[in-house]
Amino acid sequence: MIGETLRARIDAEIARFPVKRGGLLGALHIVQEGQGCVSLAASKELAAIFDVFPVEVIELVRFYNFFHESPRGRHQVYVCTNLPCALRGANVLLKGLEQHLGVGVGETTADGRVHLGREECLGACANAPMIRVGGVYHEDLDLAGACAVLDALE
Repeated sequence: MIGETLRARIDAEIARFPVKRGGLLGALHIVQEGQGCVSLAASKELAAIFDVFPVEVIELVRFYNFFHESPRGRHQVYVCTNLPCALRGANVLLKGLEQHLGVGVGETTADGRVHLGREECLGACANAPMIRVGGVYHEDLDLAGACAVLDALE
């Protein structure tokens, strides 16, 4: 499952730490980037590489919201729904995006282009409501502005 190229990157990550296990989180990022998810099979392979139990790797994948166990859309879109954003219309924005995309929260569009999710806090309360597309924040949005951002995605 983890090919030679990814394995070389993982080995380089491991080499950065005095203890092999220190590279595990970085290795998860490498696998996520390279395969689009950290599957159960990849988790088991990583466990063997790092000399840990598979459940230790799976726990990390399930704990951190930037890892996922199955493929998602090409674009990860998250709406911040923490209280400051909610007070400024984030929940209305999220419902509008669900209608615009034709999917619910946690789902991916039929064409595989967009995965829609929610996050508790993206740390941009002063500019709410906002969405994160990949690593890019789009702030002070209304529904029309958010739809324009999503429609511009390839």
